[in-house]
Amino acid sequence: MTRYKMLALAAATIFGSLTVNAQKMNITTQGDTTTITIQNPKKYLILPVEEDMKEEQVMLLTGSPEDTWMDVRLAQKKVDYNVPFELGTGKEAVVKIVGLKKGDIALKKMKLSDEWQVTNTDYYRPIYHHTPLYGWMNDGNGMVYKDGEYHLYFQYNPYGSKWGNMHWGHSVSRDLVHWQHLDPAIARDTLGHIFSGSSVVDKDNCSGFGKNAIVAFYTSADLVKNTQVQSMAYSTDNGRTYTKYWDNPVLTPFDGLKDFRDPKVFWYAPKKAWYMIVSADKEMRFYRSHNLIDWTYLSAFGKGYGAQPNQFECPDFFPLTINGKQKWVMIVNINPGCMFGGSATEYFIGSFDGTKFTCDDQPDEAKFLDYGKDHYATVTFSNTGSRIVAVPWMSNWQYANITPIKQYRGANALPRELFLFGKNNEVFMGAKPVEELKKMRQETRVYPDMEQVTDDVLKNLFNKNDGAFELETDVTVNDSRMVGIDLTNDKGEVTKIYLDMQSGKIVMDRTESGLVEFGKQAVPHDIEKNYDLHEHRANNTPMRKINSVNYQNDFALGTWAPLNLCEGKTYHLDIFVDKCSVEIFVDGGRIAMTNLVFPTKPYNNLHIYSDGKADVRNLKVHKLGL
Repeated sequence: MTRYKMLALAAATIFGSLTVNAQKMNITTQGDTTTITIQNPKKYLILPVEEDMKEEQVMLLTGSPEDTWMDVRLAQKKVDYNVPFELGTGKEAVVKIVGLKKGDIALKKMKLSDEWQVTNTDYYRPIYHHTPLYGWMNDGNGMVYKDGEYHLYFQYNPYGSKWGNMHWGHSVSRDLVHWQHLDPAIARDTLGHIFSGSSVVDKDNCSGFGKNAIVAFYTSADLVKNTQVQSMAYSTDNGRTYTKYWDNPVLTPFDGLKDFRDPKVFWYAPKKAWYMIVSADKEMRFYRSHNLIDWTYLSAFGKGYGAQPNQFECPDFFPLTINGKQKWVMIVNINPGCMFGGSATEYFIGSFDGTKFTCDDQPDEAKFLDYGKDHYATVTFSNTGSRIVAVPWMSNWQYANITPIKQYRGANALPRELFLFGKNNEVFMGAKPVEELKKMRQETRVYPDMEQVTDDVLKNLFNKNDGAFELETDVTVNDSRMVGIDLTNDKGEVTKIYLDMQSGKIVMDRTESGLVEFGKQAVPHDIEKNYDLHEHRANNTPMRKINSVNYQNDFALGTWAPLNLCEGKTYHLDIFVDKCSVEIFVDGGRIAMTNLVFPTKPYNNLHIYSDGKADVRNLKVHKLGL
């Protein structure tokens, strides 16, 4: 794993000239513009950030037409944390800042450094989930497998822990468990922010960029002009660095649409051509190309389908097989549209003829891939053959910018393998944790089978527990109306997981899980669209839209999933707990549920209970670590 170390060499900065170890820093101001000229610069200018401040504009002047302003929430009265700003390799660096005032503390606290330290300073940084070393992360994008490496690119802000300055961050892994952090691969430029997209391995050199080049497609988003167009870049060094195509963009909306983003490119063998699916407001559009550069419009899908009315984002499209028959799956990430408020991932199953997608389900039916609140921007790795591996972003747009974290914001949920299964003459998609995750198990405790469990407490699961473990068990309900497993700590904070047999649901309740009040800062919503999944599944009737409750706190709530997606009266639960998350997989992924939690002390106790006869068997708790 790449490590950067910060060298605190710089002295406080003032207006005028300052010489530090042969670096001459001259600071001048004219109007609202501050110019900092540094002779013999170090690698970084360390910028102090105050998160509640408005963004100021910062630019390194090189004389190139590609010089681009970055947005940084520079500190005015206090410093929340620092971020590094690269100064280039010349003998002189000139940095311009628009918006700083003479008394702002950022001018006094700026530092020069040759190195940048990212030792974890945040209590809630996960033990085994992928996060950026620092800064903001949201959607995974450009995910591709090549030469034994999984490349996880992601929406990244290197200049703060709130959304902004979209780059493609970059991490690689050989096992989907251990991640090596690399430099950002594609930086914001004069065409705009680098929004989400995808990457493919051009095995036959269709593009002319080189055999086996990785070709990346992304949205160039100009927030001033309010335009979104599709651009491309290519890598010939196994995804480490990218060259942007000289004639970007390669695709613009034919109707001037403003919300036109997140290209997903895939190879379609029957037509021997490349295809692109792009989010176009509240539908998806298909395009075809033979050289990855010139694209022809084919068709659209989605208007009036699924949760409505919602913005379609981050599409994915791939085949899966059930009972020997191939189906095509379209993933659509929507915001808002979650059953419980905010962002979510839904999917459609059907057929594809090389021109258009036909959905098997009725337009007013919504199928969700995950029944938690913190599962969004789910996309898959390309070039993995028939194995379809997805990685979601683990947050929700209702509160993503205000979670109780400073050094970084944004984590990925566990990688999951997607599959199809049938129930009641319908086809659904499940998500199971990838097999590679089992290598994280460091210590296992096995507990005797508990027949007719009523009120059992297991305390102190592990010594020196840092909040990272996996719990798996088989629960047979018998005549109970409710069977529950509480994850608790010594401070009384609890995440409640229970089977509610009267309503036919599995529920995760985080209302008392730890820190929850920050959710009240989210923008209030009057009406969230909801869907009565339980009634639909129980009665096999079309899913109709209903109004949900108006949550006073967007975070402190419970989420649920319909148990009749499963079979039988025994349910296999696989529960992954980390410093700030709980993920449930039922019956091998027929149900998945992903939620953030922020306990102020690690969960290390279990409370298992029922209100009738219930068996809890094969209970194992695995301590997890990297």
